[in-house]
Amino acid sequence: MEKPVIAVQLFTLRDYSQTPEDLKQTLHRVKAMGYHAVQVSGIGPMDPQIVKDAAAKEGLTICATHIGFDRLGNDLDGVIRQHKLWDCKYVGIGSMPEKYRNNREGYLQFAKEASEYGRLLAEQGLTLIYHNHNFEFRKYGNATGMEILFEESDPAALQFELDTYWVQAGGSDPIDWIKRLRGRMDVMHYKDMALNEQSQQIMTEVGEGNLNWKGILAACEETGVKWCAVEQDDCQRDPFESLKISKDNLAAMGCRF
Repeated sequence: MEKPVIAVQLFTLRDYSQTPEDLKQTLHRVKAMGYHAVQVSGIGPMDPQIVKDAAAKEGLTICATHIGFDRLGNDLDGVIRQHKLWDCKYVGIGSMPEKYRNNREGYLQFAKEASEYGRLLAEQGLTLIYHNHNFEFRKYGNATGMEILFEESDPAALQFELDTYWVQAGGSDPIDWIKRLRGRMDVMHYKDMALNEQSQQIMTEVGEGNLNWKGILAACEETGVKWCAVEQDDCQRDPFESLKISKDNLAAMGCRF
């Protein structure tokens, strides 16, 4: 299997991407680090053409996005136009709206609605992907919310975007889930976990924490993951520096950029 390409999840750099000029500078710095792809998320409101032009100028591929789930119901045509403009196949849902999270019935409803939208997107050559946090690993009876979503959604209409940190934070095994999602995951998030001085879980640069990266990388390659976006919601240093540390560590592990 071919190794996945490592990208930057721009949510990490959201504070530096709120205006067109800031976004242009941010993308320039991302490219200078040695990344060649980005996931668009958390940027300020701006014309999609500006985003396309800024990425193209730096030679950056827009590999995926995150949008609000409500936008699929309110502006599906706009979502399709935007992703086609960006030549971006993967429409990402960054999180499940809170109203679906509290019981098994909510997960069943979300699986049904997401599958319906996913089928509409698939007709346009796009793929809907769902990004997890830790709350999906709460159990409802004998199954976690993540398992309900996996089992009850349409495999042809909804893929997953596993986040290594949040799976671990939810008490599950990232490697097990990568393998379980074989055939239903082209994009995922790389994020490491460490403990601070108070022994609290914190996000850290890839390779600087405690996750089993040798096993994670092997599982991604084995299962055919195509894109792995480095994301660090909270950084203990300048986020550009954090992304550079993750890049250097992943390069030392033999990853593809």
